[in-house]
Amino acid sequence: MRLLLLGGTEFAGRAVAEAAVGRGWEVTVFHRGRHEAPAGVRTLVGDRTAPDGLAALDEDPGEWDVVVDTWSAAPRAVRDAARLLRDRAGRFVYVSSCSVYAWAPPAGYSEEAPVVEGASPDADLTDYARDKRGGELAAVDAFGADRSLLVRAGLILGPYENVGRLPWWLNRTARGGPVLAPGPRELPLQYVDVRDLAEWILGAAEQGLSGPYNLVSPQGHTTTGELLEACVRATGGTAELRWTAPEVVLEAGIEPWTQLPVWVPPGSDLHDALHSSDVSRAVAAGLRCRPVAETVADTWRWLTEIGGTAPQRPDRTLKGLDPEVEAKVLGTDRGV
Repeated sequence: MRLLLLGGTEFAGRAVAEAAVGRGWEVTVFHRGRHEAPAGVRTLVGDRTAPDGLAALDEDPGEWDVVVDTWSAAPRAVRDAARLLRDRAGRFVYVSSCSVYAWAPPAGYSEEAPVVEGASPDADLTDYARDKRGGELAAVDAFGADRSLLVRAGLILGPYENVGRLPWWLNRTARGGPVLAPGPRELPLQYVDVRDLAEWILGAAEQGLSGPYNLVSPQGHTTTGELLEACVRATGGTAELRWTAPEVVLEAGIEPWTQLPVWVPPGSDLHDALHSSDVSRAVAAGLRCRPVAETVADTWRWLTEIGGTAPQRPDRTLKGLDPEVEAKVLGTDRGV
């Protein structure tokens, strides 16, 4: 298989590139040159947001079996690349998001749930949901419904994460001491290891799949407790998880998902949207999810190898809870 990856040097794109190289595919990576490309790939450099930014692609004589695009900003960038490549590639895979569903999707929503309105493939930067939906429309417009695959990913974790969720929890448990653990402990989570996402994308391309797929682990794959306990074990076991009722967390003014990454309170619209999607279609098409302990341990290994500070995308908010707020909620700030 010949793969063209638009991006491919940071998180999800890098995982796709490395997985494809591991399968023996011929991989071309088109990127801005800000980060080193994975080993074993052919590189084209260009900035798709700049005038003539696709020149390296336009001038390249290559043809590909599949294009994978992870773009998450102005949809017109997807439009321009897809139109340029539609006669030179067999299939276009767009890594989208479950955020494209109209708010608030009901618990157990499938790919048939309504999507956001007002998205356009010709749009400049708007908001994340409409940008991703506009990217989907751009892919389908250029390649048609039968040659476009829309991967509606949910929470993505794993090595190379540049959003700050799992790295924050790992660094927090590595500090040790009492840790505010938002309950309930048995609250089910949905996420996908970035490497499992990559393998599924490549397998789906080999199968010639098309259309939308929700792409996270099945419900019940892990819980908040299993995730955080895996963090404690991976980082040395000195942290003490203090399970705290959701009501206490919210009354303290702590923002779910951002200040306590991954966690959202049970019974909320956020939990239904982020941790309760129907992924039976992706599972039937080959989705396999590794144990949460493996994702956590491998992410910690990578994080320690780079000095403990994860890269941070400038277009994403900083994650994590202020230590003083945590101490106040836990009652460990007395006498300080």
